[in-house]
Amino acid sequence: MSKNLYLPYHATSEKAHIKSMEQYRKMHNKSLESTAQFWSEIAAQFHWETPYDINNFYSYNFNVNHGPVQVKWMEGATTNVCYNLLDKNVRNGMGDKVAFYWEGNDPEDYSKITYKKLLEEVCRFSNVLKSKGVVKGDRVAIYMPMVFEIVIAMLSCARIGAVHSIVFAGFSSDSLAERMADCKCKVLVTADSVYRGDKLLNIKSLCDIAMDKAKNFGHEVSTCIVVRHLPRLHRSMNTKNGTNGSNSDIIDLHSDVPWTDGRDYWWHDEMDDVEASCYPVWVSAEDPLFMLYTSGSTGKPKGVLHTTGGYLLYAATTFKYVFDYHPGDIYWCTADIGWITGHSYVVYGPLANGATSVIFEGTPFYPDNGRYWSVIEKYKVTQFYTAPTAIRALMKFGEEPVKKHNLDSLKVLGSVGEPINPEAWLWYYQNIGKERCSIADTFWQTETGGHVITPLPGCTPMKPGSASFPFFGVEPILLDESGKEIKGVGEGYLVFNKPWPGMMRTLFGNHERYQSVYFSKFPGYYCTGDGARRDEDGYFWVTGRVDDMLNVSGHLMSTAEVESVLTEHPDVSEAAVVSRPHPVKGECLYCFVTPNHGVAFTPKLSSELVKKVRESIGPFAMPDVIQHAPGLPKTRSGKIMRRVLRKVAVNDREVGDISTLADEHIVEELFKNRPEKA
Repeated sequence: MSKNLYLPYHATSEKAHIKSMEQYRKMHNKSLESTAQFWSEIAAQFHWETPYDINNFYSYNFNVNHGPVQVKWMEGATTNVCYNLLDKNVRNGMGDKVAFYWEGNDPEDYSKITYKKLLEEVCRFSNVLKSKGVVKGDRVAIYMPMVFEIVIAMLSCARIGAVHSIVFAGFSSDSLAERMADCKCKVLVTADSVYRGDKLLNIKSLCDIAMDKAKNFGHEVSTCIVVRHLPRLHRSMNTKNGTNGSNSDIIDLHSDVPWTDGRDYWWHDEMDDVEASCYPVWVSAEDPLFMLYTSGSTGKPKGVLHTTGGYLLYAATTFKYVFDYHPGDIYWCTADIGWITGHSYVVYGPLANGATSVIFEGTPFYPDNGRYWSVIEKYKVTQFYTAPTAIRALMKFGEEPVKKHNLDSLKVLGSVGEPINPEAWLWYYQNIGKERCSIADTFWQTETGGHVITPLPGCTPMKPGSASFPFFGVEPILLDESGKEIKGVGEGYLVFNKPWPGMMRTLFGNHERYQSVYFSKFPGYYCTGDGARRDEDGYFWVTGRVDDMLNVSGHLMSTAEVESVLTEHPDVSEAAVVSRPHPVKGECLYCFVTPNHGVAFTPKLSSELVKKVRESIGPFAMPDVIQHAPGLPKTRSGKIMRRVLRKVAVNDREVGDISTLADEHIVEELFKNRPEKA
């Protein structure tokens, strides 16, 4: 199959916000040539308590040689994101409109919440946070399943000027502890338990372990607020319109929840005693809105910090255009809110457009392999946004689960998290979109805050696997290793030389690391860390990480992070981790482990290492292969030659020049030691 196969766009072209490539190019040129005018026209759609200055709309420095790196948009203007997402929509007559449908892990558990009810609940929890001493600038950690309360908690932080730091509830207690200690959160918001498929996860127990471990990092969490989620799953919720019912309906099934008096508080008890109104705190456009940790190449997570005004503009605008959202549509992004996709395209982007969305707690495979398709049919979803990993996993079950459901409501499909292979793209297009839906194959990062390269429905002819063209105000550039720009067709480092409103501003508490990681390799450019190629039609094809990072099922992690965990085992002297292609995950972890002298490499040691990675980082980081390595291929200076390890991982003996290795014979030893099932 040709990767340069154009495919048309169909149903969306009638309603698309941009209907031609000519119109797109005019708007894109304007966004680059008249940046302040372009974004100020969008900013005018939102409420500003203190207006922005069109003559001082943005400023930046990307060159570390010219002083500190900085990006500022609408500095001096004040607003409140929560006000723009909720109060403004209610005042515009959308109070009774459904903001979110909630689809639980079990198909019998479902609910909905209107904009008016969501505003009331956010105001209540804002008052709860204030009663616990949370003020503007304080950090609030959130570790929760996909329930209404996670949205309420993050918008409550935004309402009072606090900074939320959400940690994906699949991370281990070690990872949660490290993140809470780094951001010095005052409050942790969590839940008692949650079902994931047929497996019960005791979230509060894990949080208790994490809070104890955080003390070892020198930080004590003063307050933990707990949502009582498990008991309400034992009754029907389909007539409720709020946060899943009233307290009187809740069955007391939580007697075994670990508890520390004076620190732990039940969400429902605290919400009973507060008012359903809370005046918003007006904050500067450049004040922090949230921080979100992403893996770093050193192994220590980076607290990516996003600010208020620019992020609001960018999340709202990318959502509107990339998904061709119109009033009356029903949108569903399957991402967990714990990731940036959930921040921008489950919460902030949709609510800024007054959208109705679906929040999904479960998995694609429970109670059967047609769960995604049944949810689309149930809510008549018009835009569906998911990950290539999920698409590939569902492909193996064939077309039969899909054919059982009516997917005619769909208009736009989306792909996120990693490059999508053309085979999965075509299956998605043909079987889910019935060859009539546009596919938005989006490239972006936690750091970018929103889509930076993507097709636009009804506008861009699609190529399976291509991220397509830049979004408004974004100018991608390809550089070679020496920093020279590659014009026209070619492949190189994907960088940007100008800012856009939604990009990160710094790393929490470590601006020096921010400059070093993203701006030092090519002064004057933001370096994504990804490679890309541009074809003869100007389409961009993202080729993946060019540094020591791994993208497993859309979860970005560093090799150093995994290696650090492996070498913590008392029987391991060295470890090296590389990625290997995987038919479902995209990439998987292939680990090379050297035991201490005199220690045998056994199945028991291998299983202990897998368990250790799972417990220290999370289930998504579990290695697929752990191989015994008597030694590692190192240069005479001691650097591990990872390209050789990648060749061993895929059993490709064309390893290239290895003359710089201190011991060339180790390469053959590694090939001999490959596990039979690897």
